[in-house]
Amino acid sequence: MVFWEGYVSDEAMGTFAPIVVYWLYAGFYQLLPPMDKYRLHTRKEEEEKNSVPLASVVKGVLLQQVVQATVAQLLFLLTSTADASGTTTQPSILVQLVQIIVAMFVMDTWQYFVHRYMHQNKFLYRHVHSQHHRLVVPYAIGALYNHPLEGLLLDTFGGALSFLVSGMTARTAVIFFCFAVIKTVDDHCGLWLPGNIFHIFFQNNSAYHDIHHQLQGTKYNYSQPFFPIWDKLLGTHMPYVLLKRPEGGFEARLKKD
Repeated sequence: MVFWEGYVSDEAMGTFAPIVVYWLYAGFYQLLPPMDKYRLHTRKEEEEKNSVPLASVVKGVLLQQVVQATVAQLLFLLTSTADASGTTTQPSILVQLVQIIVAMFVMDTWQYFVHRYMHQNKFLYRHVHSQHHRLVVPYAIGALYNHPLEGLLLDTFGGALSFLVSGMTARTAVIFFCFAVIKTVDDHCGLWLPGNIFHIFFQNNSAYHDIHHQLQGTKYNYSQPFFPIWDKLLGTHMPYVLLKRPEGGFEARLKKD
């Protein structure tokens, strides 16, 4: 039993909980004090290098989430295995864990190859993916700031494929998609906070992804949001060193051998 059972359907939670979690978690980062001693870029760099205002970022994210919610509702409707009473048999905890791991691998695989192709294809990069890279200095609310076509191909289709291949129920999808959203937001937060659990358990973290957003690192570190497996296998992995800046904060600097 889950806390929302009897109040909201699993399908509704799977559709809207990731959106709510996105704004709560990204909003948490947005409301933090300046945190200059933990920033990967100075506030001056953020103001000078980013070429899109916050209001446009918010609108872009909301548009993508409308599309995601529509696709999610359709997906849950078409794959529902509920009986006549509306009850769906839930697999064991172990099976759900395996499904989540499978979904993580599927999402990583899909996003790596689509993301990499959007960089290699000059037309797609110029007219589609470059919108995300207008945020040279990433921040949490901009995690899902993409061109609508990229949002559909990379995130929405990637999420749908992860759901279908793993065979998870809508209830398991609530856990998976909320976790994926939190991880994506954290990767774009622009901070290196002490004790951050994602930095402890994932090599693919805010500093790893910051390298990709730097102008000299756009051909590396395509992997997102979980593991750097494909980068390491296919030669696009760029190690980095994390240096303390004299004026405070950190700098993720490319480490070329």
